[in-house]
Amino acid sequence: MHIVKVGSYEVGTAHPLLLLAGPCVLEGYERSLKIGQGIKAICEKLHMPYVFKASFDKANRSSYQSFRGPGLKEGLAILAQIKKDLQVPVVSDIHEPQQAEPAAEVLDILQIPAFLCRQTDLVHAAAVTGKVVNVKKGQFLAPWDMGNVIAKIEETGNHNIMLTERGASFGYNALVTDMRSLPIMRELGYPVVMDATHSVQIPGGQGTTSGGQSKFVPNMVRAACGSGVDALFLEVHDNPAEALSDGPNMVRLDQLEGILQDAIAIDKISRK
Repeated sequence: MHIVKVGSYEVGTAHPLLLLAGPCVLEGYERSLKIGQGIKAICEKLHMPYVFKASFDKANRSSYQSFRGPGLKEGLAILAQIKKDLQVPVVSDIHEPQQAEPAAEVLDILQIPAFLCRQTDLVHAAAVTGKVVNVKKGQFLAPWDMGNVIAKIEETGNHNIMLTERGASFGYNALVTDMRSLPIMRELGYPVVMDATHSVQIPGGQGTTSGGQSKFVPNMVRAACGSGVDALFLEVHDNPAEALSDGPNMVRLDQLEGILQDAIAIDKISRK
């Protein structure tokens, strides 16, 4: 497996389980920083490497009226300040090829949303920056199909790749996670991330917004760590009821430590 370096961390076989976590979307500097500070404190207690995540733009919301975030310029400025304040790497989504270059000036990981994982120009633009590219597997793809996405990135000479599982479409307004996809994607030679919060999402389940079943996030985390993953992706909020995006599938900050304790314990057993 290729070992991927994120900031001062190394991700992959024999390296500690990495956490990518934060609010779904940037909700201003102060609220986002507060959440990041809470997560970092837990990770330091557990000796777990941490990457702050939040989207500067949620371009694939169910409704045109839904909150999308501060946008590219303001969002990157907030992420740059949070990166400086927390002294941790940061990750966010890009949706258009022209966003890759300015985003790479701030972000340690450029993330390709699941719906866009087959958009060649977007994937290529992210890859040529040389930054780590985390591609979320589309809800419409088989895990082995991610080999084609990897090839597009490798074409540029970039081998800083991570693949994320976030569930597959299962009928209307439902996702299901096939845990076989985790070892299958790891066999492609790159670190695999489990997105345990989007995996319990109910896309469009509330009409103009998505629903979710956050009570199952701990189950997803434990199952993924038992199968073997290299990182976890969790959307976390101090009060999900107030979250401006994805509240129904987010982890409460005050419940995060217990989830991560289980994850680390199971990961240690799995790696043996």
